[in-house]
Amino acid sequence: MTIELDRISPPRTRVGLVAGGLGAYWPQFPDLLPQLRRSADRVSERMRDLGCDVVDVGFISDAQEGAAAAERLREAGCDIIVGFLTTYMTATMLVPVAQRSGAPVLLINLQPTESMEHATFDTGQWLAYCGACPLPEMANAFTRCGIPFRSVSGYLEDERAWSKIGRWVRAAGVRAALRRGRHGLMGHLYPGMLDVATDLTLVTANLGGHVEVLEFDDLRVRVEKVTDSEVTQRMDLARDVFELADTVNEDDFSWAARVSVGLDRLVDDFSLDSLAYYHRGLDGEIHERLGAGMILGASLLTARGVPTAGEYELRTSLAMMIMDRLGGGGSFTELQALDFTRGHVEMGHDGPAHLAISARRPLLRGLGVYHGKRGWGVSVEFDVAHGPVTAFGLLHKPDGRFGFVVSEGEVVDGPLLRIGNTTSRVDFGCDPGEWVDQWSATGISHHWALGVGHRAAELRAVADLLGVDLVEVAP
Repeated sequence: MTIELDRISPPRTRVGLVAGGLGAYWPQFPDLLPQLRRSADRVSERMRDLGCDVVDVGFISDAQEGAAAAERLREAGCDIIVGFLTTYMTATMLVPVAQRSGAPVLLINLQPTESMEHATFDTGQWLAYCGACPLPEMANAFTRCGIPFRSVSGYLEDERAWSKIGRWVRAAGVRAALRRGRHGLMGHLYPGMLDVATDLTLVTANLGGHVEVLEFDDLRVRVEKVTDSEVTQRMDLARDVFELADTVNEDDFSWAARVSVGLDRLVDDFSLDSLAYYHRGLDGEIHERLGAGMILGASLLTARGVPTAGEYELRTSLAMMIMDRLGGGGSFTELQALDFTRGHVEMGHDGPAHLAISARRPLLRGLGVYHGKRGWGVSVEFDVAHGPVTAFGLLHKPDGRFGFVVSEGEVVDGPLLRIGNTTSRVDFGCDPGEWVDQWSATGISHHWALGVGHRAAELRAVADLLGVDLVEVAP
């Protein structure tokens, strides 16, 4: 279903583009350079069609021009550098570009058409198809210089190649979002959950970005300033987005709306891109009430592109953000049960959910108790849109490195619990017990993001650019 909420507008991915060929050819074959420039213009045009900002430094013909291009791209602060090998060119022309920018490098070799007209082509016409020639040379030089790279080969209008290029550009956008991201962590650990504890320095070390440590009092003072008219407006918005069950208590609904408005202000004031939270509380005191009132506002924020997860699950809020930026949504998820009769893994969570990937209009249900947590109020209930999905979590290894854990499946029909939780039936194409054993054997924690679409290839590209390992569970 489509949720009509104003999405945040993250910065567009900035792509640095440089095309080149060996200048010694130009006086020998006068028609060659104009043809290659036309190809470079087409690549620049198609790159912009990917929805990114392109810093095109033009065509280089020798090492001096390569050095000048490198300086321009360094100053531009690009998220990824794309080197277009139009014909043979020397490694000295591109190595400085890669060294100085500090951005990931993608080399593309796109010849004009699928194949040459062998019977009629002369040397100059052949050279326009010779972009593959320097690729091994670049690979050797980049490897010896300690510069990671990746490449895509094809022809100018090759949709298969452009699909791969688009994947790398999206991955670069995710990497950039993590490197500049501000991730809120509010409250304290859920008692006893050793698996969710995260060394905050390791977030910056592995992914970049900043973790802003918050207290529930940061939310409290903002909630106290919310006006009654703002509460009414937020309740009206919730009625537009949700179906309200008859169990929704008006006072609890009003309180959740007030917390939601305050939560928006907290996110704005601290410029947060994601948030994880938990507070236990006691006997209905204000912090317990704030924690229990988070679900509505956190779900609305998640649907708008600011993933918000309960139980202090910082790594899962980060996984949700990665999935969201890839266009897959990404809802807070854990195991719920196994259906061996139907061959399904039932998964979901109480608390915040990604409303934009619901299979139907999400339900707001009133609960007298949150299982395993203090508090009461309104909670979200739905299942993820039926069709291809990807389970994706961040692994915290003993040596401090992060890793990706990915598994592709399909959300299918079947009976669902009606207890104010998100619940989805996922068919991973194997015995559900076998899947759970293999998923757990990776060392993943008990929360992850469940997003729509098969995203393993995109997540593999993100992992490559971040320099982290990826484990795919595919029994």
